[in-house]
Amino acid sequence: MGVVAVTREPGGARQAVFSPVDNRARVDAVVRRLGDAIELGLLADGEQLPGESDLATQLGVSTVTLREALMALRQQGLVTTRRGRGGGSFVTVPEGPAEERLRSLLVGWSTEELRDLGDHWAAISGAAARLAAQRTEPGDLLPLRRSVEQLTEAADGAARSRVHGRFHVELAAAAQSARLTREQIGIQTEVGALLSLVLGEEGYLKDVCDRHRTVISALQDGADEQARAQTEGCVQLCMARLVELRLGSSSSAGGPHPQENTYGKQSPSHRRRTRHP
Repeated sequence: MGVVAVTREPGGARQAVFSPVDNRARVDAVVRRLGDAIELGLLADGEQLPGESDLATQLGVSTVTLREALMALRQQGLVTTRRGRGGGSFVTVPEGPAEERLRSLLVGWSTEELRDLGDHWAAISGAAARLAAQRTEPGDLLPLRRSVEQLTEAADGAARSRVHGRFHVELAAAAQSARLTREQIGIQTEVGALLSLVLGEEGYLKDVCDRHRTVISALQDGADEQARAQTEGCVQLCMARLVELRLGSSSSAGGPHPQENTYGKQSPSHRRRTRHP
């Protein structure tokens, strides 16, 4: 596997990948930061990471901490290190998990947890879209356009989920907010793999791509509230599909858990606690 040349956007999502990590549990923070970026496709398969000294400086950690993190990533199969001339640490993108494993993972979520994750995701992506519409220049939308085209061409659910997650990370980066971008990376780590269960459907994939293009058009026009609403709608549709699958899994396993319902249709007790616009 050779070194892959990738286009580096000025700032944006990649800049968030290599920004300083949190002071707490720094080894774990580095592992999660780089691991999330690899899972989302922000770092390409075969791409060579910066040298240890440079990477440690970018992440704001010691070289000892970085080496421990790289060792953990090697154990996870996400990084390969080669010695000697032309050596270094290289990204290894894992193959997508089997559908059976994903469905088993989905069963581990209650529908209330999925709704809560969807609310969080919609809030982050909606805010990012609103800010991006106010702050972006036309050239800033190129990564988003490229992700949509790659999404249409991706061959399977696993590849589609990675590109889909990258779109939302790039949207946060277009808002010029490092915090929103890091938050979005964390969200996609939780939900991204599960979305391969629904993005394998061709009809649904076309709908998602059309919605993403609508978001980009709103960003280009500077229509901040329209961009926010369209983005939140995309997220809610994704989570509704996941909840439908989750309820189907519950039925086949002996019925849904108590208080479970379809996305956005909470029980009366939940509606009393939660207000939606």
